[in-house]
Amino acid sequence: MNVLFVCVGNTCRSQMAEAIANDLGNRASSAGTNPPDSGEIAENATIVLGEIGIDTGGLYAKSVDTVNPDDFDRIISMGCGVSCPSLPIDEDWGLEDPHGKGIEVYRNTREAVRKLVSEL
Repeated sequence: MNVLFVCVGNTCRSQMAEAIANDLGNRASSAGTNPPDSGEIAENATIVLGEIGIDTGGLYAKSVDTVNPDDFDRIISMGCGVSCPSLPIDEDWGLEDPHGKGIEVYRNTREAVRKLVSEL
């Protein structure tokens, strides 16, 4: 399955989903409606992914403006009320945004993402 995970900043939840989905053998990408100009993802996201053996070397924040929705079987919002007029959102996972919170919140988000991705 080729899936796109979408959120606002594309620095936490959607990056974790992309990395976990790819690790499980899917083809996944992620994008945000307002990614940082630096392209950097949240340090805690890389830490919690590393804890489960997932390489984050190729991850970077991307804009939804660079995405062709026809390239994906499913487009999933991470739960931040993302409004993407150019993207048909198939599902919203309703996940809490860990941005700016402690490492334990990132771990909880990672585990929620792992469960949801494994059910795809």
